[in-house]
Amino acid sequence: MMSPNQNSEDRGGSSNSTTLRYLNHTGASVLLFIFTCIVPSSFFFLILQKPWKGRPLTNAQVVPAVINGGITALYFILWGKGLKSCGPVRSILAEYAGAVLGVLSAVLYGRRGHLWKKIGGLIAMLASFYFLSQGWATATSSPFNILFLFLALSLTSLPDPIMDVAVYELNQLLPFSKKSDAEIQTEQDVGMKEMLVPIVAGILSALRRVISRRVSLKSQLKRRLNAITIASATCFLFPVAIWDMIIGSKNVELPFSMWTFSSTIFFGIILIFYVDSIAEERLHMVFSSPRHLMVAGVCIILMEIVYKMDFSLPGFFVCAAILGFGIYEATSLDRVRKDSFMKSDGLDGILDDGVLMSSLPT
Repeated sequence: MMSPNQNSEDRGGSSNSTTLRYLNHTGASVLLFIFTCIVPSSFFFLILQKPWKGRPLTNAQVVPAVINGGITALYFILWGKGLKSCGPVRSILAEYAGAVLGVLSAVLYGRRGHLWKKIGGLIAMLASFYFLSQGWATATSSPFNILFLFLALSLTSLPDPIMDVAVYELNQLLPFSKKSDAEIQTEQDVGMKEMLVPIVAGILSALRRVISRRVSLKSQLKRRLNAITIASATCFLFPVAIWDMIIGSKNVELPFSMWTFSSTIFFGIILIFYVDSIAEERLHMVFSSPRHLMVAGVCIILMEIVYKMDFSLPGFFVCAAILGFGIYEATSLDRVRKDSFMKSDGLDGILDDGVLMSSLPT
């Protein structure tokens, strides 16, 4: 259960007390942490949206929202485990694996003229995830940083004092120079097997977004159904969390950290829903699209630099560029055949091109 004891980092109110460091340092159960964060989030959405008021919701709307709650619960569990094992950069970029649904839809139901183009995009996406799993986006494993350091050290013609200063300056440039060995080890030891967890979470994230779009045709209805979805996810997580607390987890203590819990609840669950809604409804920027990836990439770069994480800018740029190219090719549409009211690209358009879903089964 929650303990009032706080570590020295949290007592100081440092913003560097991120979710990743909290899970790694305290050894808290990911499932209990997610459940503790989603409970107040569900209360917030229910109180703010009041889905029981207004025009009554039909079974064709409520039942898919409840089913979507189960998908959301599984997504949050895999997201937390992926964050702990792979780090924030890999976990965020793996969210864009949802474009795989668009590829599968095109392969099964789409026009054969776009088939090879979409398969090529899928291969590019898998290549990007493979490079991420090999640590290209981290300074400790990026071939670009290692090559740069090797070329600098190969300049043996320089006098020893100058060489010592050059090596010292290069080490200062590496953001992991002041990190502990445990943190570096956690970010290095990642392979495709570990990357499968956040990739599956990304696919589930795309699936729950698609269901939400198909059930809710208006923004206000979407918010009401989202409250039902999060409340349903809480109900699905409750017995699993109890089982983990009683039997499954050896360490049931969940140390309290005000910044970690509040930031996860506010930024990771509540705010992200409204930001995605505004981006989709006002800016026509659908998740799992190249434009969305570009904006997210800029935010990742800024946050990694501010928090002084194990980050390689050249390696991240290459991985993000390959991933963006793969998403663009995998979600490309015949613009002439697009309906006039569809202004968004990406996964949403691919599913419309492949399967016209008027309603979901109840």
